Order: sequence, then structure tokens, then C-alpha cells
Amino acid sequence: MCEYSSVDGFANDWHLVHLGSRAVGGAAMVMTEAAAVLPEGRISPQDLGVWADHHIPMLSRIFRFIDEHGAVPGMQLAHAGRKASTAAPWNGGGALDESTQGWRPIFGPSAIPFSPASITPQPLDEAGIARVVRAFAEAARRAREAGARILEIHSAHGYLLHEFLSPLSNTRDDCYGGSFENRTRVLREVVQAVRHAWPATLPLFVRISATDWAEGGWTIGDSVCLAKQLQPLGVDLIDCSSGGAVPNVTIPAGPGFQVPFAERIRKEAGISTAAVGMITSPEQADHILRTGQADMVFLARELLRDPYWPLRAADQLHQGGPWPKQYLRAKRA
Repeated sequence: MCEYSSVDGFANDWHLVHLGSRAVGGAAMVMTEAAAVLPEGRISPQDLGVWADHHIPMLSRIFRFIDEHGAVPGMQLAHAGRKASTAAPWNGGGALDESTQGWRPIFGPSAIPFSPASITPQPLDEAGIARVVRAFAEAARRAREAGARILEIHSAHGYLLHEFLSPLSNTRDDCYGGSFENRTRVLREVVQAVRHAWPATLPLFVRISATDWAEGGWTIGDSVCLAKQLQPLGVDLIDCSSGGAVPNVTIPAGPGFQVPFAERIRKEAGISTAAVGMITSPEQADHILRTGQADMVFLARELLRDPYWPLRAADQLHQGGPWPKQYLRAKRA
């Protein structure tokens, strides 16, 4: 979950405590918020970044703490595309200009703003696309140097890589637009570049929006086909979210509403998947795994509400949990 708490992309004590608390709380893996691979790829001026080697030392401290407390440190790499240069949610989330810490230009596959109130992006040319691909690869190298052991490429929620996938935001007529093969090209190039920079022995995930929930947009069928393309390129797991490409769509949100996407991609594409979205109870998470609907369950808002949810879940399911010795005196019998 984005924390909107960085200055110039640097992690700080907030991130150490925020992410470290989830490791102490028993999470098997702790992943950073979306870290921008380029400064203009931030959602807000306060986004976490990994576009410079100067970002590595504090990330290393955080990842070391996570590892020492029994969790696997992971990092999510992202570029906000046409959703860049906006205010933090508690400041309204609107578009920012240069006088309010924002920047121009912002970039996308086509000159189509996210909404009428959004900034119109500048279409990336082939040199610009190549720069983005290199930036993802360099960010992967930095993440590894910092000690991350899982990497996730963010290609969901209407950010740059998802923008290329969706025909609602990509109306190009070159080799990066039009057909399914062309619209998936940038993501495949990013995956290949990242895999070259990221050790073959370490997992690589890709987060997708399995559907745009909008007519004429990206569909679950497209997601299955994409997963079949990505697995041979070295992707180990598809993280199955949805939506975000266009505003004002009707999403039938409810407990576990995105789990069927993870289940279908897992079965039809033969790749591991993660389920996410309104998964709140230990029994619900356990059922998803035991019935083979997904291979992992990712928690976001529920872990914001309770960083010790995994420990409580383990006790509730009679599995036992790795309670920190410092907290054992408070553990209920």
C-alpha cells in the first residue's frame, strides 16, 4: 500500500517501522509499496523510489530487518504513466502542476487523459519506451543489491504497463498498439529486461488487473493469454487484482471478489497465482489456499488495520505462529 511518505523517493523511518511491523506480525512476505523506477513515474511527489543508487542504503536496512524477523523482503517496481503527478489521497488526489511539486510532461501510450480532470499524457516514442524498460531493469538490480528476495512488476490499476495492455488507454498504430501481441509487447520487454538483471534463482511476480470491468477493455480471457506469454519469460506468479484503467466503472466488490480471476488463470495458464482483495478472515484465506483457488494470499488493507493479523490467524486456525519472544508474555493460551 502506498504510504505517500517519501522525500525524493527515499525510504525513511516510517517505512522501517511500517514494513518491519508486518514482519514482526508474522507475515511470510513483506513487500514494499510501488517504488517508482523513474522520478516522473511516481504517482505523487511523496512516492517511494528506486531510480537511484542513493536509495539502496535505507532499503537495505529495512530489508535486513524484515529478513531478521522471519519474513521474505520483496519489492514492487512501478511507473505511474498517465496517473503520475497527483496529490496524496489525504490532499485530494488531484493533478499537481510544477508550482505544487508536480511535473510535466507525464507519459502514457497515447494522448488520452485518465479523466477529464487529469493531465493529458505525452505518448512515449520508441526511445522513451526503451528508457522505461532500462529503468525497470536498473531498479531490479538496485532491489537485489538492497537485499530484496522477491520482485514484482506492477502492471495493474491503470499505471503505465497496464495502460499499454488496455485498448481503452492504448490507441497506438505502431508495434506497441493495436493487436493483443503489440499491446503486450512493452510488458514482455520489461519482464525480459528485469529477468536478465534479477537472479534466476529468485521469484519474479507480475501484478495485473485481470479485467478493466469496462466494455471494450482488457478481459480475464486476455489475462489468461498474457499469463501464458509471461511464464516462458521467467515469471513465476501472477498477482491478480483488477480495475483502475478508467474511472467511473461499476465493480461488483465484495469478499473475495477477485479470487475467481486467480483461480481461472492458475488453471488455464498453468502458472502460480496470488489472490487479493477483501480477504479479511483467517478461514477465508485458508479456504482459498486449501481449495486450490490460488497459491498465495496477499493482504493489504487488512494488514494496515492489524499488522499482527498473521499471528492471530495462525492461532485461530490452530497452526501456531512465530510469536516474537518479546511478545510471548502477551500471547493468550
